Amino acid sequence: MPEYFVHESSYIDPQVTIGANTKIWHFCHIQSGAVIGENCSFGQNVNVSSNVKIGNGVKVQNNVSIYEGVELQDYVFCGPSMVFTNDLTPRAKYPKGSIGYKKTLVKTGASIGANATIVCGHTIGSWALVGSGAVVTKDVPDHALVAGVPAKQIGWVCECGAVLDNSLVCPTCGRKYQQESCGLIEVQPQQESF
Repeated sequence: MPEYFVHESSYIDPQVTIGANTKIWHFCHIQSGAVIGENCSFGQNVNVSSNVKIGNGVKVQNNVSIYEGVELQDYVFCGPSMVFTNDLTPRAKYPKGSIGYKKTLVKTGASIGANATIVCGHTIGSWALVGSGAVVTKDVPDHALVAGVPAKQIGWVCECGAVLDNSLVCPTCGRKYQQESCGLIEVQPQQESF
């Protein structure tokens, strides 16, 4: 008996790895070579293509296809009907196959809103937040809040998801950040000396 749940309407191809406590709901297809971590949730009508790597605690909402060349690290959230791509210049008559795919990396904790599109070949930084309907055409820094078509940075977000003001101190959980070249990094509280 597997340690994960797959609804009877879904298909799991041979040579797939699925971690403990993961739930795969109605009408999903997980293709050969896919590796899925523990404690993930896949809503209705999700396709995970061959050789895709997905970390632990990932939540994929309804109607999302995760194509070959896409990697999702731990705790990524993919909103309903958001879109990944893997070929910048597709042609039905001249398919390139996997050698023509551009890699897309979604780092730990990032969230992608409903109906957003991620153009392949880019990285979504850790704990970044892509607004609903946005079209990402370049890398997104760690903790950046991006929105629009094409997506532009409109602010910063905390690891907990709260929008930060100019102080870069979270109004919800109190985490403090500073800006670096990669985006924001959390400032560790200083130890008191006695």
